[in-house]
Amino acid sequence: MYIAIILLGIIGAVAALILFFLSKKFEVKEDPRIAQVLEALPGANCGGCGYPGCGGFAVACVKAETLEGLSCPVGGADTMKSVAVIMGQDAGETIPQVAVVRCNGTCEVRPRTNTYDGAQSCAIASSLYSGDTGCSFGCLGLGDCVDACAFDAIHINLTTGLAEVTEEKCVACGACVKACPKNIIEMRKKGPKSRRIFVSCINKDKGGVARKACKSACIGCGKCEKECAFEAITITNNLAYIDDTKCRLCRKCVAVCPTEAIHELNFPPRKTAVENTNN
Repeated sequence: MYIAIILLGIIGAVAALILFFLSKKFEVKEDPRIAQVLEALPGANCGGCGYPGCGGFAVACVKAETLEGLSCPVGGADTMKSVAVIMGQDAGETIPQVAVVRCNGTCEVRPRTNTYDGAQSCAIASSLYSGDTGCSFGCLGLGDCVDACAFDAIHINLTTGLAEVTEEKCVACGACVKACPKNIIEMRKKGPKSRRIFVSCINKDKGGVARKACKSACIGCGKCEKECAFEAITITNNLAYIDDTKCRLCRKCVAVCPTEAIHELNFPPRKTAVENTNN
């Protein structure tokens, strides 16, 4: 009995030694910069960078030959500068972005045609039917984007029935964009002084049909496109779109839109005709 115990002990010790030497021989050493980069990241693990959490992003930064194209939306430019110092590289320019909701179909301009009494989920409702209004493109207002946001930056306005973004809290992680089954949420340049202009509509129906479903819908008339001197506006499938890389924020397109589908955010109030005359 004692001999068997001794033999088992010897076998166990030998096996342990073999495993020890094998682990040393085939040991994969982690680049210490991964831990340093991870320490510099905000730890949100939101996936907005396109990688599975901050750990995945840290590994990607260390393995990449350049940091171009790599960005932490939560940490922004300051975080990427810290990462660049660790990597001994140039962080490049990070353009701040923010989520915008491209639907202006409030309860007043987009009347309900039926009542949805199913699961309170945009994804489920979208898979079952086109919506409770005449517009099959608009916001369903059931809050999948709210549930997806880890930063409390988006909520449903109970009066309008639309999702609204709190700019100060938005970190541009893109979680709300992925959560919206209607694809009405878009990441756009934050713009100088947080000023932005965008078409708050994604309705691709012809003008008459779109206007009947929602008084604030883009009708694809092309007035904004003709007014823009910077070729920032295009009309595709009856819908206008403003390219934020070309837009110069002149606001001329806003003034000519007959349905007020083009939104301007954070601009000073326009001068009235009387004010212009006095000046």
